[in-house]
Amino acid sequence: MNTQNQNGYMLLFRGNDWIKPLSPEEKQKVTDQWMAWFRRLTDQGKAVAGNPLEREGKIVSGKNRVVSDGPFAESKEAIGGYFLLDVASLDEAVAIAQECPGLPYGVQVEVRPVAAECPVASELKQEAQFVSV
Repeated sequence: MNTQNQNGYMLLFRGNDWIKPLSPEEKQKVTDQWMAWFRRLTDQGKAVAGNPLEREGKIVSGKNRVVSDGPFAESKEAIGGYFLLDVASLDEAVAIAQECPGLPYGVQVEVRPVAAECPVASELKQEAQFVSV
């Protein structure tokens, strides 16, 4: 599968608890590996941006726009950070994700194509074109 995407690919790093059982030396080693990986990708022009995310924030939901605390720091599903990639294909983005230094420690990397526009907007455009024909 070689899906071209001119808008890039996002790597989402899931899991916040993976680092807790590591010794300070192991934490430093993995952190150094992670930073070297990101620097290499940046130097190659493949990583456009990337940052860790703070463990806490707010969640806005519902039609009344309720604000609550979250995400919960202990959640295995919490997104801990991201890389934005500029690569030629989904396969290349997946290959980069497979290099993640956190994988042996339980990190999961979600690889997602970045859409050119909101899918709802695309559907509305297609419906409008269909109706006007």
